[in-house]
Amino acid sequence: MSRGFRGEVADYYQRYRPGYPPEVLDTLIDVFTLTNNDTAIDLGCGTGQLTIPLAERVGSTIGMDIEPDMLAHARTAAGERPITWLLAGDTHIPHLVPLLGERSVGVITIGQALHWMDHNTLFHNARPLLRDTGGVAVITNGTPLWLQDTTWSRALRTCVEDLLGHPVTATCGTDTASQQRYADSLTTAGYAVYTETVSYTRQLDIDHILGGIYSALSPEQLPADRDAFATKVQHTLEPHQPYTEHVTVTLLLGVA
Repeated sequence: MSRGFRGEVADYYQRYRPGYPPEVLDTLIDVFTLTNNDTAIDLGCGTGQLTIPLAERVGSTIGMDIEPDMLAHARTAAGERPITWLLAGDTHIPHLVPLLGERSVGVITIGQALHWMDHNTLFHNARPLLRDTGGVAVITNGTPLWLQDTTWSRALRTCVEDLLGHPVTATCGTDTASQQRYADSLTTAGYAVYTETVSYTRQLDIDHILGGIYSALSPEQLPADRDAFATKVQHTLEPHQPYTEHVTVTLLLGVA
């Protein structure tokens, strides 16, 4: 079931993938009327960028991922927070119904991971778990670093394509067509669908850009000569400083 987020890639993911602004959590609380009596599930939780702050807003939290190395980083980052970590994925959602009980969950969040899943089946299977006014939140934390509408991002794309030997076009579900497809699927599954956005800006350096690239590759795709690749990226991007990333977090919210 591995998707390649292991070993060094998981290390880069934990260190360089950004977290979520507090406004994202505020939106989840408001839309799904979450309280400290609620259970939340963060599906495809990775190294816990969304799971950990979510755990501070609800009564109990379950982080689910199919990659042991990602969960190991998440456990370490969470410390003593009361989070249950499950080595499991979207296909295991039906098995949680007899474990947790029907209508026992306030929200199931999927942060930048739905493109790995069968969303039609997931949205259908999630409904028995969700209490009234609970739901599913599909959250994208901006587009990939090499697909943004800035000169430095376009220059970065050439470096990534040279490394991989082919064009890079995968949007990880952040594009308008994918978002519409997810929204239509939620509607078909019987959810009331809403969209919210939260914007923020961050300044990157070369280390963060390289870490962002490496966190999205499989271990086999990582450059053999890291120093040479870093030098190439730095020289290619240098004329395009500063490396400002304007991020729009999109929350696609399906209320049961």
